[in-house]
Amino acid sequence: MTDLNKYRNIGIFAHVDAGKTTTTERILKLTGKIHKTGEVHEGAATTDFMEQEQERGITIQSAATTCFWKDHRFNIIDTPGHVDFTVEVYRSLKVLDGGVGVFCGSGGVEPQSETNWRYANESEVARVIFVNKLDRMGADFYRVVDQIKNVLGANPLVCTLPIGTEDQFVGVVDVLTKKAYVWDDSGQPENYEIQDVPADMVDDVEMYHEQLIETAVEQDDDLMMAYMEGEMPSIEDIKRCIRKGTIALDFFPTFCGSAFKNKGVQLVLDAVVDYLPSPTEVDPQDLTDEEGNATGEKAIVSPDEPLRALAFKIMDDRFGALTFVRIYSGVLNKGDTILNSATGKTERIGRMVEMHADERNELSSATAGDIIAIVGMKNVQTGHTLCDQKHPCTLEAMVFPEPVISIAVAPKDKGGSEKMGIAIGKMVAEDPSFRVETDEDSGETILKGMGELHLDVKVDILKRTYGVELNVGKPQVAYRESITIPVEDSYTHKKQSGGSGQFGKIDYRMKPGEPGSGFTFSSSVVGGNVPKEFWPAVEKGFASMMQEGTVAGFPVVDVEIELFDGGFHAVDSSAIAFEIAAKGGFRQSMPKAGPQLLEPVMKVDVFTPEDHVGDVIGDLNRRRGMIKDQEAGVTGVRIKADVPLSEMFGYIGHLRTMTSGRGQFSMEFSHYSQCPANVAETVIAEAKERKANK
Repeated sequence: MTDLNKYRNIGIFAHVDAGKTTTTERILKLTGKIHKTGEVHEGAATTDFMEQEQERGITIQSAATTCFWKDHRFNIIDTPGHVDFTVEVYRSLKVLDGGVGVFCGSGGVEPQSETNWRYANESEVARVIFVNKLDRMGADFYRVVDQIKNVLGANPLVCTLPIGTEDQFVGVVDVLTKKAYVWDDSGQPENYEIQDVPADMVDDVEMYHEQLIETAVEQDDDLMMAYMEGEMPSIEDIKRCIRKGTIALDFFPTFCGSAFKNKGVQLVLDAVVDYLPSPTEVDPQDLTDEEGNATGEKAIVSPDEPLRALAFKIMDDRFGALTFVRIYSGVLNKGDTILNSATGKTERIGRMVEMHADERNELSSATAGDIIAIVGMKNVQTGHTLCDQKHPCTLEAMVFPEPVISIAVAPKDKGGSEKMGIAIGKMVAEDPSFRVETDEDSGETILKGMGELHLDVKVDILKRTYGVELNVGKPQVAYRESITIPVEDSYTHKKQSGGSGQFGKIDYRMKPGEPGSGFTFSSSVVGGNVPKEFWPAVEKGFASMMQEGTVAGFPVVDVEIELFDGGFHAVDSSAIAFEIAAKGGFRQSMPKAGPQLLEPVMKVDVFTPEDHVGDVIGDLNRRRGMIKDQEAGVTGVRIKADVPLSEMFGYIGHLRTMTSGRGQFSMEFSHYSQCPANVAETVIAEAKERKANK
């Protein structure tokens, strides 16, 4: 029987380019999983196995791998850092028990680190922090620690201190044991010596050692009292307290090093063993009913409980569809028949494999705490619960963000459309933030995603992996429509055409809702003027009209409708009559309610060298950007702004030109706001032209 206390399910996450994949490579090398380390910049990293990842030097898919360190089994997921692929981070965090947050020693806390940190907080994942790249120009461990406090509002517990910085960086001091680990220049991770603390660091180490112990003993009242009376706690007791505080998210043990130079990674691995929780020490997942409401039951992590597992990722590769599954409780054997509680259908488990990036080892059974992949499941999607047929249950589902950008695509040759349809079907199953629609009028295929890079990579995958050549239209922004003026109105639907007629009268109020509220419907009819059984039909009628507004045909959001009176006919009234009345009412009232166009506004974070700040801010202002904040760092300035998405297409090219290739930026969706009149006119004219051409 496997010992769950020796399991660590961890994710490695950070801002793009902070060195996550390099850190993962070093961990695999140290744990003996690979013998030659692959480098990201050479396109040879183990976990970056997609062609697109190797070319761009970024991680796109989260990759899963298993390795062992000091008798402990690590299931590691290397997640992407780029904001367009955050959904990969989000769903990985959902199934992990702990994480390693990697920060760049010179870049510090960057925008994507904030988003990922927020996701990890929401998922209540315990973390250790690794400040990487301390061998780089401008690296400053202490500044990054301050940023973690101030920007993330987190409490870093400093466990190692760097010896030297930039090209003088040779090793780290373990604050707890007060020992220095110094590596030689061979670049081999095992070539280090344990020495005494360098003389010029003794005072600093003493100060941080005291802070460490004081923070740790707060977790145990008896130890704290003894410490106050002058008794020093043992190393074991301190580690036990640090572990308790880490799991409770009271603080985050913070380490430093350089993964690329193989310095300091062992101490991070030891910290994963010492401080991050095993599957049994994490708050169990809530079980929910079919509507997604918590039932009060928990998925206790134990092999003796009934089977409960969550499918958190679907991937299509050369061997067929792989479903990545985190098993929360019970045991899963090859040949078992299990229930998918989302579809109500059963599936037989054919092959199960343990993944190492894109290699696999066959398994005959897996138990609670494991992360495995199942080959060839038919109807499983991301977020579905797999469980024992006799004990149906649903684990807390995942919620994915709405896409903000779309492009129209068409295959270059006629024969490509069926091929494209099958390929896109597989890709949508793999990535829940990637959507596809067919425009009914023009027959075009519309791909929707989280940003330009996201869609760019998808088109590239279609071309290379599936061999579908596409003609790609220019990106379209996902505009919305809303109203500005409350309206009270009445509509009667009456039809007599031999036999029974149709009759439905509704009196209703339409008013602007809270931003982000979507569509809300209420009824305050008294006295049975509109019988209760027809209220859902009225709601359905209004809701169906929200898909297409009257301004330019975009979906309508943030509208409240209240049905307050009406009339019905004992014979001629029916649900369909009231549904038609609601649709007619919407068409009649929408133009009176001051309809307006809303555009998506992005939270943009630009990094630029100091001498180009003026140019960058001027350019953002020209793009209708609102500058929110600017913050000077050692290597440049970070500018935060809210900018409409429509103004941001192709921005990276402009930014690189302005900053001689040194600028970087990231953006994510923030909110919808009113479109200025001149922009709205252009968008409406384009929408009318598209309609006319169809």
